[in-house]
Amino acid sequence: MSSLIEAVRAGRTAEVVGLLDGMTDAERRAVFPELKALRKELRPVRWDAGARRAYPALRVAGAACQTGAAAVAGWIAAADMRSSGASPAVLVDLLGDRDPEWLAEVAHRLAERPASARVPYELMAALVRLAGCPAPATDAYVRGWVRHIGSTWQRGDTVFDRLRRDPHLGGLVAALFVTDDIGGPLEWGGADGPDSWPRALARLTLEGALDRGATVDACVARLLRGGTAADQRVFLRVLTSLALTPEERRERTADWLALASDAVPVVASRAQSVLGELALEGELAPRRLADLCGAVLFRSEKKLVRAQLVLLGKVLARDPSAADVLLPAAAQAFAHEDADVQERALGLVERHLRKARSSEVRDELAAAAEQLVPALRARAVGTLGAAPSDPGAGRYEEVLPPVPEPERLAAPPRSAAEAAEEVGALLASDGGVAVFERALDGLVRLAHDDRDGLLEALAPVVARQWWSRTSSGAGHAYGAEEHFARAYEGAFGTRGGLEMILATLAGRVPTATLHRAVQHGTTSPDCGHAPLSRAFGARLWEVAYRVRTEPLPFLLSTPTWSTGLLEPDELVTRLESYRRLGTRTSAADFAQALLRVRRTDRAAATAAAGRALALGTAEGARLARWLTAEGEELPIGRRRTSHGRVLVEFGELRELREDFPAAFKPLGRPVSVFRERWYCHHSSHEIRRHWLAVLPERRELVAARLLRDVSGPAVENSRGAAAVLPPLAESGGTAGEATHLCVAYGLGARHPEDRLASVDALLVLAARGQLDAAGLGADLGQLVRSGTVKPLRLAESLRTAASTGANATIWEMLRHALPVLLADLAADGPAGPVRGLGDLLAVAAECAERSGARGELPHLARTADRRGSSRLAVQARRLRSALAPEAAA
Repeated sequence: MSSLIEAVRAGRTAEVVGLLDGMTDAERRAVFPELKALRKELRPVRWDAGARRAYPALRVAGAACQTGAAAVAGWIAAADMRSSGASPAVLVDLLGDRDPEWLAEVAHRLAERPASARVPYELMAALVRLAGCPAPATDAYVRGWVRHIGSTWQRGDTVFDRLRRDPHLGGLVAALFVTDDIGGPLEWGGADGPDSWPRALARLTLEGALDRGATVDACVARLLRGGTAADQRVFLRVLTSLALTPEERRERTADWLALASDAVPVVASRAQSVLGELALEGELAPRRLADLCGAVLFRSEKKLVRAQLVLLGKVLARDPSAADVLLPAAAQAFAHEDADVQERALGLVERHLRKARSSEVRDELAAAAEQLVPALRARAVGTLGAAPSDPGAGRYEEVLPPVPEPERLAAPPRSAAEAAEEVGALLASDGGVAVFERALDGLVRLAHDDRDGLLEALAPVVARQWWSRTSSGAGHAYGAEEHFARAYEGAFGTRGGLEMILATLAGRVPTATLHRAVQHGTTSPDCGHAPLSRAFGARLWEVAYRVRTEPLPFLLSTPTWSTGLLEPDELVTRLESYRRLGTRTSAADFAQALLRVRRTDRAAATAAAGRALALGTAEGARLARWLTAEGEELPIGRRRTSHGRVLVEFGELRELREDFPAAFKPLGRPVSVFRERWYCHHSSHEIRRHWLAVLPERRELVAARLLRDVSGPAVENSRGAAAVLPPLAESGGTAGEATHLCVAYGLGARHPEDRLASVDALLVLAARGQLDAAGLGADLGQLVRSGTVKPLRLAESLRTAASTGANATIWEMLRHALPVLLADLAADGPAGPVRGLGDLLAVAAECAERSGARGELPHLARTADRRGSSRLAVQARRLRSALAPEAAA
């Protein structure tokens, strides 16, 4: 072993540099094969202490002992070198005496690497400086430059000062405007302060260091291109700080029109403001303003829509001759989904109708009025000459989505290569119940039929796992054993469970560990989710144990459908195959199969029970008893309030406490709000849909154990827990109090994606005929009254649901929710008017108008009789008119 290799192995970087300085180019090239061999040796164990010690010196030595620019750049930026910790200054010192053209090529090749390669900016910038070449305009270089310039805390100057001194300012700023997702780094440290990037770029432009026309064009082009909200904010601030002249605003009219139509709200609002200034100055033709209305008036942001209607009113007041063009443009808002917008548009048209000179325009306005909600259309009959509604035009028909059909599981993968591909994909991202169960069954089958072929196909997948990237031997096996043995019994998601089975196949988990888990379970802390989690994990531990000791030909519990349901005939057929093959059943697998088998189809269950009993096996007799037994009803508990949440308790379910393995018996224990821990390690959202598949005909029992989690997006403003609601709505069994409370909390979630998931669940329950609209409405009223659910969020959710055509369903819910809130308002309770109640009344009015609802709503009259034009009073009067149109007339 040469002294250089010995120093590299020991991690003595200073000594390595000294040795390299004393070597000729030929000597360096001669030793490189040894360095390459050392790298190959260290790469599989690069996280070991010895490898981590050697890598900084190895990175330096390998870069110095090669002559090709591409090879040096590849060595420095390689994945196994990224965490070496080698100092950029040392690399620059060793490479700095080479030809400038060579240095420039190395710098540009390093800069062309993705930012994820984490090539130090200091290294690239130093090479550029030594080479005297232009700075690379690549993503990685620009991001590094932004971080370097923005780190003013390291020096006493400012962002502006450092930019002004930069010799590559023009090229890098030009590249900045075309770099994706750069807004976040530019906002770091403050986006509005005097030392911010937007202020610095604007000041450099005003001083002439940057070309003004090019900077303005680049800002506008970047805003037109779109991107993240941070990108849009930053470049809009730059543009605003430049204080465009009237001529600069005027010559970009087409760009403002495009931005107002399609850009994010903050950019669209600015573009709309510029266009408004141009219109009021007579610099924007009425026809172009009308074209803008066609896009803006149908945006979902009501602030933009209202601003557009206000602008139209100002232009019409200033230029009455534009009425024939602008009034039809305003009438496009008659078709807006928000009745409040419709009313504003109708009022605008009514105020300026006399300015219309063409009878054709008046006819067009009257025809457009047919799109107004009934109350406004009745008003337009008198003001615009619209045709009255035809009372015999037809009854309202509720539109609900089709009842979702469960997906039948495809056949398990038949080849080892196919199974390895599916397992690799599942380890990268959860694929849902159907994909997971199919892949799991495929692993079991292939481990039984073609173990060697399966291991060969899985080798690349196994190699990517943490427990296969460290040194082999007892120490390694113990590391994997310790990890899986200490895994909480229910902490298994799909990824953790598959990893454990892969580690078992690869021989990384001792048989004793698997046997101990199967026999004794684990001693992890208990919590409210543990019964579901423990049952899910117990089957995976037992599958792994049988894979090692007595492979199964296939699983009994693989569901027939994506919801987790298993058809009874299919289970009997599998038991027949087990008897023919002489296979001993797995206790947890058989228990899960019983919980999944469909019992609600009594005819099919009875027929399958006869076949099962004829098998003459203990499992056949157990299945027959299970299929013919009347499913025990979930014992009704009571509601309890805990930390602002309304939760549900249930009593013991005896049929799940008897004749089941120990890991499954807790499924039947009572659900208690105060006697169980609820804050625990079960934080994965994806596992919850698999818990539903543990009890696919016991939805309410699962919902009760998920209720605290699902309330989080409304109570704590957390994100993601409501994703389980659509699968919950598609599951089987009673949809009772717990299920409806889950949906109620989801409708008041903080984040839009959680609210949309809740709306989907609501509509699925309604389409399946399982929605208790009155009960859900009453729950929502109480949750809003207590402050748990915010009315503005709820109004947004219900408006979204109603827009699909479910107006009667949403009205039925609000008919029971609103009296609770209006009663407090009528009584002038201590809380006073509920903020956002006007929005709920607006949704109720829209649904009542569209569905033709009639009747009285308790406490509505007093609210409607309030003086003034507040949204609360206006919408209360509108709802009263919709419910009693004859009285309103």
